[in-house]
Amino acid sequence: MTSKYVIARYEAKGHRFEVLVNPDLALKVKEGEEVNVNELLVGDIVYKDARKGLKASPEALREVFGTDDIEKVAVEIVRRGELQLTAEQRRAIIEAKKRRIINFISKNAIDPKTKLPIPPKRIELAMEQARVTIDPYRSVEAQAQEIVSKIARIIPIKIARALLSIIVPPQYSGRIYKLLSGLGDIKKSRWRSDGSLEVELEIPAGLQDEVIDKINKFTKGSASVKVLYVR
Repeated sequence: MTSKYVIARYEAKGHRFEVLVNPDLALKVKEGEEVNVNELLVGDIVYKDARKGLKASPEALREVFGTDDIEKVAVEIVRRGELQLTAEQRRAIIEAKKRRIINFISKNAIDPKTKLPIPPKRIELAMEQARVTIDPYRSVEAQAQEIVSKIARIIPIKIARALLSIIVPPQYSGRIYKLLSGLGDIKKSRWRSDGSLEVELEIPAGLQDEVIDKINKFTKGSASVKVLYVR
């Protein structure tokens, strides 16, 4: 990105709210990632018009967001609102996102006939032929699934899937379900008599290490994770 900051803008209930943010971190927030809010924000002011230097009132913040906490409000503005990107910034973001999507697909997809991986260049050409458009704000994983469906009409391709068996001890079992549902498709789940949670989770095969790492971080390494199949 060429600019050190961009304006994130959100309008609701007749009010406009703007904050100055780091564009790269703002995009991560848009994709659902957690970031350091102090690094995200450029300054600690919520404006109603940033270019004129007009601040939003605490009353307006509480009316729309239920709080006048600047950090909480700023994150919500980024999540719900729009980033005021230049044409150059938007092109750069889309190109970078396209590269990440192609890389993700090449790592996770196979030719269902040969079971072999598909070269990135072949994926890119199929995307161009299918006239795929890239959303700069949506996550790579979400877009990759849709793109594979589109280019499957042009080349033989599918996302290889892995099924994980996960056992989460009682002290984490009540809080981990949301995390797991965001990582893949929960095929089975059951509570054990000791309060632990047993889950079968299907994910893109190329994400095994990343998913297992997130589970281990959440449970401080106490969860049991086994790969049941990759196909």
